[in-house]
Amino acid sequence: MHSLERIGRYRLERRLGSGAFGVVWLAHDDVLEAPVAVKVLAENWAHRLDIRERFLSEARLLRRADSNRVVQVFDIGELPDDRPYFVMEYADGGTLADRIAEGPLPVAEALRLTAQAARAAAALHDAGIVHRDIKPSNVLFRASFGGRDRLLLADLGLAKSLAQASGLTQAAGSAGYAPPEQTEAGAGIDARADIYSLGALGYHLVTGTVPGAPGKIVRPDRLCPDLAPDIQRALLRALEPDRERRWPTAPAFADELDRLAAALSAQEPKGTGRRRRTLTVVLATAVVVAGAAGAGAALLSSRQSATHVRVADTTGRITVEVPSQWGRQLRASGWAPKSLGLPDAHAPGLAVADDLATWQNLRSEANGVFVGLSEHGDLTGEVRALTHTGCHYQGARTYAGEAWRGQVRSWSGCPGSGGSVTEAGLAPVDGGKQPQVYVQIRQDGGDATDRILDSLTIKG
Repeated sequence: MHSLERIGRYRLERRLGSGAFGVVWLAHDDVLEAPVAVKVLAENWAHRLDIRERFLSEARLLRRADSNRVVQVFDIGELPDDRPYFVMEYADGGTLADRIAEGPLPVAEALRLTAQAARAAAALHDAGIVHRDIKPSNVLFRASFGGRDRLLLADLGLAKSLAQASGLTQAAGSAGYAPPEQTEAGAGIDARADIYSLGALGYHLVTGTVPGAPGKIVRPDRLCPDLAPDIQRALLRALEPDRERRWPTAPAFADELDRLAAALSAQEPKGTGRRRRTLTVVLATAVVVAGAAGAGAALLSSRQSATHVRVADTTGRITVEVPSQWGRQLRASGWAPKSLGLPDAHAPGLAVADDLATWQNLRSEANGVFVGLSEHGDLTGEVRALTHTGCHYQGARTYAGEAWRGQVRSWSGCPGSGGSVTEAGLAPVDGGKQPQVYVQIRQDGGDATDRILDSLTIKG
């Protein structure tokens, strides 16, 4: 592969990613003194005229959309080896997939973002374009004046003009996001295919789970028991297998989502939103970021007794012992400490429980433990700031074990379940270089806190 340092007047800085047919670079426009993204056809497809035309078609469709809700194309050209490239605005705020990886969003925010994506899709539809691949990784953010991010739809590699789409014969799209007519050869599609994908996007943001196959989708309230019926109806209408029963247009769907988000925001108690959100993000990150979608099978250590089982994360750094009946399901690929207000982007973490699907809902009767490591920041201070609205605060105490010490805070009588929640921020007893540890314990009876904390082992 040839080494590239410049493409025309654009100075390449770093590779942002690659897709099926192209590579995207972050570059600097030395004339306009601004960052841009440059997409280049991959070398292995350079001699395929059909792929070349498909690559150029994406640039033309983006240009045709001519909307500030869709990534804009500034320039197009060819490299000396005849490979085409096009230059786009750079979305410096990352993708919606990045935000999901940090943990689920508050429901009102999830609805607003889905509404924004729907309005972006509407801009394509108005230009006679159907996207065909709306999903979190194709939803980008760009910082704008005033500090608010602007949502952009990107990657029109599968997009078609609506005139062409009515006669499409080739299946396309991503699992969980593609409507049935888009996965059945010869069915033909229209703008309502994107409405299904938008419904899947909203479902994912609200529940933390990619929906199943069309017609076999788990109702959202099974994953989020407190979800308002109107929200569930709006999402499931978008996800109707029969496109005649979906929302008729993307703006109609967006209007309903905005209405529901406004009503939900008006109901939230003042002064509690930020920390309640932080807690939800932390817990659900352990479930959603780590491992595959769904509840998953338990991955248990061979070291277990009749009453307790020892589990470990995928790095092998964290091990902890929990009651055997809690050890049914495990997610063990890490968490995002910055969701608790800490600076780390990703760190070892695990969640083990009898039902991880309901873990983030305090009204559920889940029993389990979450353990996450953090190398930086004031973990104890962040844990002290957490609250559980509706639960009775039992107070704080000092924990001092052989390896760890710190503060333990407890709540009981949580609404719905009546169970308890325990939060702990721990540091090494010897003041060594081991990381800080955040622990949350959910339990409906008894108090296994000290035994769990005593069993916690962290490898350096």
